[in-house]
Amino acid sequence: MTSEGKKSELAGLPAWLYPAGFWLAVALLAVGVFFPDYAFVGVACVALVPVLAAVWVAFGAWKLDRRLSLAALAALAGLGLVVVVKGFI
Repeated sequence: MTSEGKKSELAGLPAWLYPAGFWLAVALLAVGVFFPDYAFVGVACVALVPVLAAVWVAFGAWKLDRRLSLAALAALAGLGLVVVVKGFI
């Protein structure tokens, strides 16, 4: 891996995060097919992967790239606002 690849990985997401989240969500959704009462766990996993990624970037990249961290925090704040407004609807 080049030094550029390492820098971009340190500033943002690690390369394994989304594939691991995807396959975990697929496995949990498959379990939900056989046990429908637990299907919400797979759906929650699908929803939590981007949140985990934003938290990872917000706190992991703070010293390396503050603009990227602030953008991730803004995305989390926007998501929180959507959840709050959805509660009023």
